[in-house]
Amino acid sequence: MTFSVSPLGDRLFTRRAYGGLVSLGDLFAIGLEALRRTWDVRTWFWEFVDQCAFLARVTTLPVIMVALPLGATVALQIGDLAGQLGAQSATGGAVIVGLVREVAPMAAALIIAGAGGSAMTSDMGARRIRDELAAMEVMAVNPVHRLVTPRMWAASLVSTMLASLVIVSGAVGGFVFNVLLQGVTPGAYFDGALGLLRVSDLVVTLLKAWLFGMISALVACHAGMNCAQSPIGVGRAVNRSTVVAFMLVFAFNYVITTIYFLAFPPEV
Repeated sequence: MTFSVSPLGDRLFTRRAYGGLVSLGDLFAIGLEALRRTWDVRTWFWEFVDQCAFLARVTTLPVIMVALPLGATVALQIGDLAGQLGAQSATGGAVIVGLVREVAPMAAALIIAGAGGSAMTSDMGARRIRDELAAMEVMAVNPVHRLVTPRMWAASLVSTMLASLVIVSGAVGGFVFNVLLQGVTPGAYFDGALGLLRVSDLVVTLLKAWLFGMISALVACHAGMNCAQSPIGVGRAVNRSTVVAFMLVFAFNYVITTIYFLAFPPEV
């Protein structure tokens, strides 16, 4: 039995693949253009401050509400398994190491992309509908430098701060379940983490959070600046930017984690 692809389906696949590559190239170009004038801080500093305040306001509480039960759930599951193996005191180390290495940057990036990135896409899309972006170009003001650059740096800074908040909140949630409910001593809970963590783990985590926040903001701005000029186009751009940001964050996290573990193999 042989299978064949119809010419129409082949052309549709080719068109979509070509459109995806063009969109990825445009995204990369906007990112480089936004970074090119980073040194001219006085042109975007106050917009940067406003975006930092906005992102911190809309993401701080959701991150805490996500990290607390997440740390508690991980501690509960690992604590039960470790108790059966007679190593319940290692639960704290497993929880905190997992938070530092993987959970913190991913949770911060996803909250930035979901809560802050959707607002950025809506804002940029509304500016496109009202022809504000075109008006800025007519006045010799580069919209990428004035609007995208501060949002990228604000998202990267807030994402880095949120990663630290995720670690603290998750550790508190794990502490409550592991120490107060499962009977592990506080010293054993934190001693296991200090024995497994390295300074390079924290450095890579903060680097990933910084990079993921910048990627989320860049995707959001690109989707809003290139959406269809209608309210429906803005709504679709918001959905598309969130999905694309999630996919890029997961892909970059896999690559960075793989390179890091090859360079610094985990020690037991």
